[in-house]
Amino acid sequence: MTQQKHTQDSQQALPATTDVVIVGAGFGGLCMGIQLKEAGIRDFIILEKADEVGGTWRDNTYPGCACDVQSHLYSYSFAGNPEWSKRYASWHEIQDYILKTTDDYQMRPFIRFGHEVNRSQFDSKTGLWTIGTKGGAEIRARYFVLASGPLHHPAIPDIPGLDSFKGKVMHSARWDHGYDLNGKRVASIGTGGSAVQYLPEIAPQVQQLDVYQRSPAWVIPRDERRYGEIRKTLFRNFPALRKLHRARLYITNEMRVWPIFHPRLAVALQSLAKLFIRMKVKDPAVRKKLTPDYTIGCKRILISNKYYPTFNRSNVDLITDGIQEIREHSIVDRNGVERPCDTIILGTGFIVDPRGFMKDFTLDGLPGHSIMKDWANGAEGYLGTVVSGFPNLFQLVGPNTALGHNSIIFMIESQVNYIIQCIKKVQEKGVDYFNVKIEEQNKYNAEIQGRMKNTVWTSGCKSWYQQADGKNFTIWPSSTLEYRARTKKVFAPHFDWVSIAAQKTEVVADKTEKSAGKERKSEPASV
Repeated sequence: MTQQKHTQDSQQALPATTDVVIVGAGFGGLCMGIQLKEAGIRDFIILEKADEVGGTWRDNTYPGCACDVQSHLYSYSFAGNPEWSKRYASWHEIQDYILKTTDDYQMRPFIRFGHEVNRSQFDSKTGLWTIGTKGGAEIRARYFVLASGPLHHPAIPDIPGLDSFKGKVMHSARWDHGYDLNGKRVASIGTGGSAVQYLPEIAPQVQQLDVYQRSPAWVIPRDERRYGEIRKTLFRNFPALRKLHRARLYITNEMRVWPIFHPRLAVALQSLAKLFIRMKVKDPAVRKKLTPDYTIGCKRILISNKYYPTFNRSNVDLITDGIQEIREHSIVDRNGVERPCDTIILGTGFIVDPRGFMKDFTLDGLPGHSIMKDWANGAEGYLGTVVSGFPNLFQLVGPNTALGHNSIIFMIESQVNYIIQCIKKVQEKGVDYFNVKIEEQNKYNAEIQGRMKNTVWTSGCKSWYQQADGKNFTIWPSSTLEYRARTKKVFAPHFDWVSIAAQKTEVVADKTEKSAGKERKSEPASV
């Protein structure tokens, strides 16, 4: 089932209007669509730039690619899967799950493939969003949901000479499975989440593997146990057992949040992680290079049983001197040492700052509001889901909603519930749109940044959680239970609820008063 193509769907024209437009058919967009159907809202379209669903799990197919959250937890709560083969599923098993869920919930009629959104504008006179695509198509909608996620724009390092390299260059998220690595001299740049997984897989194939590390990551053991047929049969026939297993995994993961808030508690875990390095890496000099100098949890914690032993191989070298330049057939480090290579693999992750991956995306809200302007000093929102100045716009996995300890699917489901509550509230009030008050958004973000203090994320390291000035725009600094509680219901006083008809009536009344010699400033009418 993996990597089925549905290119015929990409030829479907877009309707002129719909109630809800969702951008992206990954975990977030599909969850949004499924729950809209469950809520009785069927007038929606999902726009997907590729020719299949899956998002991250469609695009990342490098050797060893797998999730670092347990399979039974990294799945929808409403679409349990008793067939997971092991504790941490590989990419193709996750993609198969996404494909099956898409078909089980009959989502394909709502998806339009081959439509990459590149512009959108809100019209305060009609209360509608106009969404445009690179292909020139347009569609208008009352509600606009950005569910493209942050992990779809590969980060390409700015290294002198990279464009002049004559060999093969590929990013881990764009793996070329038709390229034969056997016998090649390979340089891998980066030692993050992707590299930790693909390096052990390719090391036995290649002649030489040079691993260029900027800073080491904390790596802990991975539970590789498989689910046997007896366990799967029990999960299949007794769903309550599967749900109980999922709940146990959730609670275990959620307990990991406490060392994050209290760095002193991380010392014990850090000692165990150091012991893991000593047990797995033979060379003391290499062990030292692989041992981070920052508190565990400050950057993303990685899980692997194979990564550290890879550096015991005679054909693998760990290079920490940095890269000075790339030549046609080699890489020169900052000490002037030149190493020949045939292939460069970029394990350099993704552009996760929205100001980076949305820089070519026009998003204009109320008059005077454009997303790049409003986010000039950093991405901010309210509950990581709505943004002041952009009515009826929602973002899944928005600012400060990512996690370092549990499943992002839990957060997505919380956001989706909140979005549906917002839509229902608009309908109940009989208004055209809502807009979170800027003072409430500012208050919320001040709280979030205040809660970052004295956590492991502010203990001194630099990570992709942060923007250049050190502000953490990525992580949710509390328990997932708190986030779910805060997104369970919409607190109406934090929003302006705007009726266009009432606004027009007030403008007419204002003109009448002015004609009678009375001056009065007209403001948008809120309910």
